[in-house]
Amino acid sequence: MAGTELVGEFEGSGYREPPRLVCRPDGQLVRLPALLYEVARALDGPDGDDRETVLARVAADVSHRTGRGFTAEHIAYLVDRKLAPLGITTHTDGSPPSPAPRKDPFLAFRFRLAVVPEHLTWTLSGLFAWLFRPPVVALTVCAFLAGEAWAWTTQETGTALRAVLSSPADVLLVLLVAVLSCVFHELGHGAACRYAGVRPGAMGCGIYLVWPAFYTDITNSYRLGRAGRLRADLGGVYFNAICVLALLALYASTGTPWLLVALLSVNLEIVQQLLPTLRFDGYYIVADLVGIPDLFQYIGPILKRVLLRQQPDRRLRALKRWPQTVVTVWVLFLLPVLLLQLGMVLANLPQLLRADWQRATRLVADAGASGSPVLAWASAVLQIALLALPVAGLTLALVRPLRSGARLLLRRLRGTSPSYGSRDR
Repeated sequence: MAGTELVGEFEGSGYREPPRLVCRPDGQLVRLPALLYEVARALDGPDGDDRETVLARVAADVSHRTGRGFTAEHIAYLVDRKLAPLGITTHTDGSPPSPAPRKDPFLAFRFRLAVVPEHLTWTLSGLFAWLFRPPVVALTVCAFLAGEAWAWTTQETGTALRAVLSSPADVLLVLLVAVLSCVFHELGHGAACRYAGVRPGAMGCGIYLVWPAFYTDITNSYRLGRAGRLRADLGGVYFNAICVLALLALYASTGTPWLLVALLSVNLEIVQQLLPTLRFDGYYIVADLVGIPDLFQYIGPILKRVLLRQQPDRRLRALKRWPQTVVTVWVLFLLPVLLLQLGMVLANLPQLLRADWQRATRLVADAGASGSPVLAWASAVLQIALLALPVAGLTLALVRPLRSGARLLLRRLRGTSPSYGSRDR
């Protein structure tokens, strides 16, 4: 189909048989097994022949490349049932493929809005791609470690935090720096892609679980080898380190307390991004280290194998030994951590709601009595919104499984079985 690009083998793969990558006309990368990739390659030939001639030619080509016998009927089946539903080719009768079904990955970023288009991301990334030259990286990392050691061993962060919380203007400045650091973080992912020679996608913002978040589409990093993908994963944290250096320089020259608190907020962002539990940078670092794009899909198979002592299913058998071991350790670490976090949140929810209400009431009272009402009210509104977001996100996270459970129970009571043919949300 016009616009489809054959990318090649997925380098650094954790699969016994490395998948091949194909770029659809809409820019999305699709992983294919070797046989389907050979069919797509053979279809990428001269046009103009009739349907039977094309299918016969493709069958002969695929048979020669794979050493297996294929007929035109076999190729027609693979095209109509496998490739066309993925949006890679048209159907054999010439009709366009139906839109590929939208995937709903576990804990994925669902609520998002593209703000910066792809061409502008490419331009902005080009301004900072030079920061990934090895000498610059080495110098930056050494300066970051030295600056961190100085800041956290010689400065009074608690005193600075108390001073900032009593000043609405300083709170707004810290929040502004935190937002700019998040934006610069995403630009780091795009710059890493540009440095490696692949095109980053759009940048945007939204809500991930309970947090306001920014994102950069770096799907094209799958065109790179393992080292290039890891560079793209770490590019955001690396740019956070550059923000830290800028804040340290300003703080060292001015001694302004809110800069030290802003430095703390950027460090918290770095720690959060490196956690491998949710779909932050740490998760993608683990995924790219083992060469498996979606780790969450192996939770069920690994639990069946470890807890129920069942034989590994097809998905686990497709993995190499060491990636399978790493993913097993990750799953056995992930589930207790998620369950512990959820349990702690639910146990402390009443206290959290009371504390949030008291904090919001105090912010409103302080804003009303402030001598700078505009700044005070702006600071109060922002802080109240940040207090409300986790509660709203937790509510959404709990409502979806409860709703699904209620639907399943209702079907059981009605004597009907659930349909797995669609995934409406």
